[in-house]
Amino acid sequence: MASDYISVELRKLVVDRASKRCEYCLIHQDFSIYTHEVDHIIAVKHGGETSDDNLALSCLSCNRHKGSDFATIDQITKEIVPLFNPRRQVWDEHFSLENAIIEGKTQMGQGTAKLLQFNVPNRVLERQVLVSQGQYP
Repeated sequence: MASDYISVELRKLVVDRASKRCEYCLIHQDFSIYTHEVDHIIAVKHGGETSDDNLALSCLSCNRHKGSDFATIDQITKEIVPLFNPRRQVWDEHFSLENAIIEGKTQMGQGTAKLLQFNVPNRVLERQVLVSQGQYP
């Protein structure tokens, strides 16, 4: 059975690699009320390992909305679409930032933005304030 214990060293590697930014919405730890969490990209319950290539730094909001999901249903095509994987994909290839709105550029980006609720009003407002202060992304 896979373990979900994350050692201090592995946790530090994940935080440092992400430069203290959520790897999904890019919010910096310094501007988050809650400490960012280390997320299993593929959850242990789905066979994901506790290894550096399956871990990402996630803000509380992204992590709670993602949960153990690794895919979603495209609202138009009804196809199963994998979620963005920060270890396998490049953020700028799947998302763009327009006036503090994170837009999905691909089916994967659109599905991830919707499931993780990137653009609910309070999150957009938070990003707008940070953008105006030169603190985001």
